[in-house]
Order: sequence, then structure tokens, then C-alpha cells
Amino acid sequence: MRSSLRVALLMAAAFLLVAPLGYSFYKTSSSVSEMATAAAAFAKTLTEEQRAKTLLPFDSPNRVDWQIIPKDTRKGLQLNEMTEAQRDAAMKLMKSVLSEMGYRKSTQIMNMERLLKFLESEKKNGAIRDSTRYFFTIFGDPAANGRWALSIEGHHLSLNFTIEGSKVVSSTPQAFAANPAIVYSENRVDVPLGRRMLRYEETLAFELIQSLSPAQRKIAIVADKAPRETRTLGVPQPTKEPLVGIPFEQLSNPQKELLERLVEEYIRAVPDEVAEDRRQSIQAGGGWNKVYFSWEGAIQPGIGHYYRIQGPTFLVEFVNTQPDAAGNLANHVHCLWRDIRGDFAISQP
Repeated sequence: MRSSLRVALLMAAAFLLVAPLGYSFYKTSSSVSEMATAAAAFAKTLTEEQRAKTLLPFDSPNRVDWQIIPKDTRKGLQLNEMTEAQRDAAMKLMKSVLSEMGYRKSTQIMNMERLLKFLESEKKNGAIRDSTRYFFTIFGDPAANGRWALSIEGHHLSLNFTIEGSKVVSSTPQAFAANPAIVYSENRVDVPLGRRMLRYEETLAFELIQSLSPAQRKIAIVADKAPRETRTLGVPQPTKEPLVGIPFEQLSNPQKELLERLVEEYIRAVPDEVAEDRRQSIQAGGGWNKVYFSWEGAIQPGIGHYYRIQGPTFLVEFVNTQPDAAGNLANHVHCLWRDIRGDFAISQP
């Protein structure tokens, strides 16, 4: 890994270990003008050849092509094809569209590729593991004060934003993943034992399902076995399906609070103003009483499990069924935040 990006990723990893709760190393709120400025500054650093890969028309079909599994090719320009100055500009752009928490999670996910490469070093014909193999694509012209979009994507990470004038009109699909979710293996790449990725997306959900009464569990648990994968991974638009599981109004007050905290963990990956739009979308869909929580699989760690949180305007999916790279069972997490009304600012019929 080249020096500037390596330092950025290691600093992000170190931040988790030393920063007190509430500490912010940059503003938690980022205006659309700052996003546009960062995108234009990044675009300005590119060569003509790089611009052809990175700057695409807004209506390009590639805009809705997203995936977090390993792929030989992806849209956009990857970090390892950039100069140090270009990588710095790319990371500033990434920082501008995320909250502190979202940026920290994203850079940790990128940095974990180093651990995967170490754990899979004896594999033949395995997937490419490279913490600089993350791709940046801009659709449209961020300097025109019109419609433009951004994709930042690679293994276990997909971030997608659509901007119109002075507003982020879509911040989905949002996908984070981790393998391993908890680091159990000694390694030589400075990833500490016990490091846990996407912690609260899992622990709060376990706390909630385990708090349910037997009668509540009969409603919430809709399948004894968890699916291998989330149902909408890589799908351009989530399918509108019947709400299943236990409705919010049938939870106790402490259980309601747990569910709200769990949803907030997905909401707060983006800057404050965008996160507030996500909260308002829940109200626009009829409020929390229209939200359902369902579970599939085991209700204890180490065995495959899946949950779904859905209202009229949003969908959360979480799955942990696959073994990690070292063979530890159910230690490989995928989790998504989707907009039922239409990802990529494309309205669903």
C-alpha cells in the first residue's frame, strides 16, 4: 500500500482504540456544497485517461450497478491507480459524504483487506485482497449545481449518493460488511485480537431478540434457518414485500428503545442533515408503529442468524451465516440500508 493511504487507514484504525466517546476529529455535519467542492477538487486532479474511467454521465447504467462481493472489475477508478495527491483528494471526498462514524467504519473495512490477505495467503486462485482496491465514480457534474451522483465501492463496502441542487436526495444503497466480524486470529498486519467490526448492528439485535417473551418470539422469528445472504444484495431496487415479524407497537418500551437504537446505527453513517432526512422518512411512512422486526435462525452468537427491519420507506437487512477466513462459524457479516421508495433517487412504482 502506498504511504499516504496506508497512514490514513492506520490512523482511522488507531482512532477506535484511543478516542473518547463523542470526540470528533472533523465536523460531523457536511453540507452539499462541501461535498460538491470535494468532488470537483478530486476530479481536477485526474488525467484525461483517468477522467474517462471516473467521470460518467448521470444516466449511465453503471450508476445502479452495485455489489460488495469480490469482483474482477468494477466501475470507476481505484485508489491503487491514483497518485498520492489524488488519493488524498479521494479520501477527502469520502469523508465529506459520511459522518465520523461512517468514515471510521468504511476505512476499517478497507483496512481489513490486509488481514484477509494474510489469512488467505495459502489459498490458490483466491479473490484479490487489497486495501487500495476501492473504486470512485462520479456521475454528472458536481460543479454545475444540478444533478450528480457518487459511488465509492469495493469488497465489503458500497456507498451511493445522489445530489440534486443543494440536497442529497438519495444516500442508498448503503452496504457495510466484515470478514472476520471479530478477529480471533493472531496476525502480522497489526489488527488486534478482539477487534470487532459492525459491533452494534449485531449486539443490539441480539439484545432485542433475546429480550422478547416466548409469545413475542413466535411472531418475530419467521424461520428457523437463516438465509445465506441478504435478499437484496446487489439488487438495483429492493422489492416491496409484505411486512413480516413483530410490529413496533407490540414491543415493550425498553424493547422499542432497543429497536430505535439499532436503526440509528444504520442511520448515523451519513452526515447529520442526511441522517435527519432518514429519520424523517420513517415519520413520512407513518411513524415507528409502521415498522416491523423479524428474525431468522439462531438467537445466540456463533450460529447463522439474520434479521430484517422494515417500514413503508426503508429496509434494513443483516446476515451472519458464513464462516470467516479462518473458519470460525457465523463470523462474516453483511448489512444493508435500503430505501423502499427507490434507491439512487429512482422512484419505485
